[in-house]
Amino acid sequence: MKGLLYLPVIGLLTACSAVRYIEISACNPSEVTYPPNVRKVLIVNNALPQSPDSGYEFNLMGAVQDTCRANADSALFDACRALGAAIVESEFFDDVLLFQEATRRDDASYADVQLSSEDVGALCAETGADAVISFDRLLFDMKKEIRAFPEGYLAGSIRIDVKGMVRSYLPGRKNPLLTAFVSDSLWIEDVFSYSLEDLSLSLPAPDDALRIAGNFVGSKISPLFVPHWTNEVRWFFTNNGARWKEATAYAASGKWEKAAERWQYIHDKATRWSDKARSASNLALACEITGQMHKALEWAELAFDLFEKNKGDDARTREQQLYIEALKQRIANDGKLNLQFGTE
Repeated sequence: MKGLLYLPVIGLLTACSAVRYIEISACNPSEVTYPPNVRKVLIVNNALPQSPDSGYEFNLMGAVQDTCRANADSALFDACRALGAAIVESEFFDDVLLFQEATRRDDASYADVQLSSEDVGALCAETGADAVISFDRLLFDMKKEIRAFPEGYLAGSIRIDVKGMVRSYLPGRKNPLLTAFVSDSLWIEDVFSYSLEDLSLSLPAPDDALRIAGNFVGSKISPLFVPHWTNEVRWFFTNNGARWKEATAYAASGKWEKAAERWQYIHDKATRWSDKARSASNLALACEITGQMHKALEWAELAFDLFEKNKGDDARTREQQLYIEALKQRIANDGKLNLQFGTE
């Protein structure tokens, strides 16, 4: 699993002559950890669409319209499809299925209704899935506004707030493996025009706006179910000495082992605390990028101790403390990722 934790450095930004900031990509575990036998998952829409005359407010030049309608049927399916597509893109499971039929038997769209263990068993038996991911409630609150300006033009915008509940189920298990509350907002920024007709062509229709929101939410929640990559900012110190310059050149070209050799030499020969602290911090970064997480933490803690002893509670000391916390989180993530990928 070590080889999957870090991608090569993808950015190098110079903030000043003393510090260079870089961006790394780190693999993070999903919120839920499935048993090793779960290789095929089924995405299910267990939510009911809200009434077309609820959850939609249209303010036309200061007057709220009372005939607004917006159908959320397709938006619910789009959320499921977008979630499935995002999970497929992760290539974590062998197969991802999308259930096409309705599963709810009630008419309470505002209610959060879980799948029963019998429902889960039947769905898995019918499709061959090992687990079910279900939207058990998904509600939209859309506000559309068109404003008039004295100059003669109009501006229109749409805001959609989405709230719901998503769960993952295993056959034979009474309680869900994961229950997560979904809450997000989508803005369709101001669109300008000189006529309502032209503005209506630029802004999505109500049903289409809800579908955009459904796709948006579905694509964003995949980290709940599959490991995912995030970008994080790190830094290393530079200086004018020959060894410092060599190390900086190696780091800039991604040759972290070579850079670490120079920083180790600087640390061993240093007589000033600042050189020891900065080289220790750099060595922590080199170890992190090469997958030596515990050694990285040791170097980061050494650097922090030197900064704290000699500089007190200043910005650099606090920054180093945050780095230590980030490394501890990476180490914790290692264990969970090993479970999720089925590696030791």
